[in-house]
Amino acid sequence: MSARGRRGRSWRLLWILPAGLSLLAGLDAALLLLGLPAPVTAARLPEVHGMLMVLGFVGTLIALERATALARWYGFVAPALLGLGGIALLADPVPLVVAKALLVAGTAAFTLLYVPLWRRQYDAPLLVQLLGAALGCAGTVIWLGQNTMDHVLPWLIGFVVLTIAAERVELARITMGPNAGNRLLVHAWTVTIALIVGVVFPDAGSVLLGLALLAMVGWLVVHDIARRTIRARGAARYMAACILSGYVWLAIAAGALLFGYPTDQPAYDAVVHAVFLGYTISMIMAHATTILPAVLHIDLPYRGALWVPAAILQLSLVVRLWVGDGLNLPAGWQIGGVLGVIALLLFVVTAVASAVLGPRSAAKKTSPTRSASMTPRSASGQTPDIPEGHA
Repeated sequence: MSARGRRGRSWRLLWILPAGLSLLAGLDAALLLLGLPAPVTAARLPEVHGMLMVLGFVGTLIALERATALARWYGFVAPALLGLGGIALLADPVPLVVAKALLVAGTAAFTLLYVPLWRRQYDAPLLVQLLGAALGCAGTVIWLGQNTMDHVLPWLIGFVVLTIAAERVELARITMGPNAGNRLLVHAWTVTIALIVGVVFPDAGSVLLGLALLAMVGWLVVHDIARRTIRARGAARYMAACILSGYVWLAIAAGALLFGYPTDQPAYDAVVHAVFLGYTISMIMAHATTILPAVLHIDLPYRGALWVPAAILQLSLVVRLWVGDGLNLPAGWQIGGVLGVIALLLFVVTAVASAVLGPRSAAKKTSPTRSASMTPRSASGQTPDIPEGHA
């Protein structure tokens, strides 16, 4: 690698450190919320667990990926503010209102980041991502004015669901058809309308959101090539399994929302973890070997060991949502939660080990089982179409 490539790799690693710190702090807070011993017992960690995971970790990662696609210095303001906001959340000496304000600024910058991307190429999936970022910004503004996560959850769901679904359509646009982006945009607006209704009528908004998410996930499952590549081998099969698992958990969350806004603990816990662990983390696991190399300039080849944390994640959700929330057994809630923490930590360790070991000789060769979606994004912020038969 050239000296320029090494410099590019090193400074990008600095951007991802706040996201990693938010992830570790969020997992620590998860143990505290489960009533279990944790390495760090900072006073407000449990209070900010959700925002650490959704915006400090996931939001920073996505903003960094979009800033890399834009390839302009001002694009990195968004991941910088979100990462700084995540750090401020876990630092007790920093007033919580300051951390909240940083996240508001970060999500606002993230929303604005899509404007030059849109000017570069008019594209419906980009509009969906812009809308998703705006929903995330609305959620942070709501959180700024209250001490709990009440009424914030639906907006964060809109943020992650629309952003990830739009990225998925970008990656598989050729197999979904030329009008896939416009169809997704219609689904995105139905989600947004449901959120607006929920501001005044929480139960009605929850039902509408559940219906909108079920319609979206049904359309995605029907058109996503992952239904076919699940029969492939290697990386393509791994990606397809994670993607389809994510769709299943999103459908489960949507079904739970049909019973009204989740105010009781089991229902709330089920929706939160089905969306932000089952759907979001499954999708991150699926595309880690695609996105991270393009962003960080580090090879992250697929290895069979990646199946282990992915499988533990699915098991953790089955135990937590079925035994813990469904049967209302605290032991299932705790065991499932601990398994989820193990899955995320093991995934990070496995990914780092895979990057350190570098590409295998077989991974350097073109193979029909190697996903074409591992191609980095173009300067326009779009990803080349994926040929038939790839994940």
